[in-house]
Amino acid sequence: MIVHIVMLKFKDENKEANIQEVKKRLNTLVELIPALKTMEVGVDFAQSERSFDLSLYSTFLNKEDLQTYAVHEEHVSVVKLIKAVTLESKVVDYIL
Repeated sequence: MIVHIVMLKFKDENKEANIQEVKKRLNTLVELIPALKTMEVGVDFAQSERSFDLSLYSTFLNKEDLQTYAVHEEHVSVVKLIKAVTLESKVVDYIL
């Protein structure tokens, strides 16, 4: 099992609306991309200096499925939106 975690820090402009739109779009990917087994999207409530605004935790059966997800047109479309509305992202992928 492969775990893929991403944390996003959003730009201040339209921040709350953009967070909700990205969350909505990410949550639809499970239904659209068979290689994606699970996805959990959370919005930070602490808003501390160290916080990112949104994180996602997703799982895949293997590395090949993660790569299939990475280049899938639905995922690429969400990534375009994310790049337009965020300042920073961090990612970690590991074998569970």
